Amino acid sequence: MSDKTETAQAPFHRAWTQREAGQLIGRGHPAGDFLEAYLWSVLEEGDGRLEIRAHVPEHVKNPRGQVFGGFTPTYVDLVALFTVRARKGHSQWEFSSWLATTNMRVDYFEPLTGPEFLISSRLVKKRGRTNFVETRFSNLEGELAVFSLTTMREIPFDRPLGDA
Repeated sequence: MSDKTETAQAPFHRAWTQREAGQLIGRGHPAGDFLEAYLWSVLEEGDGRLEIRAHVPEHVKNPRGQVFGGFTPTYVDLVALFTVRARKGHSQWEFSSWLATTNMRVDYFEPLTGPEFLISSRLVKKRGRTNFVETRFSNLEGELAVFSLTTMREIPFDRPLGDA
């Protein structure tokens, strides 16, 4: 690789950008591996839009067998990141900048017990480097369980950490 920025950043995202058909993400992303996102099924992908069938790993459940509320934003953050990047017809993820989450609102309506649930996410607005994403979780019957709004700022690879 001739570009020193690409060389410096590539080890952080190369492995998980490789994905099979119908897969959101490959192995190697810390949050993605924790949520076992490499096992999720992408039902639909378009420009700024994702529909996913996800599962509930045992290690994210509370003692009642529900997704522990504190892990829900991890799902939201990961899906919102890929929603901003989603493009119809692209088989591999392409990154030209980092995304920094600057705001997130999560409303809980129903517990998620799994074993699977649906995630629907869309890029509502992009203005300059700012992206506004809406994410909804529902059970397999279509009942809304979680509604979230996330603001993400694009940060060039060569900018210092914390510079959102």
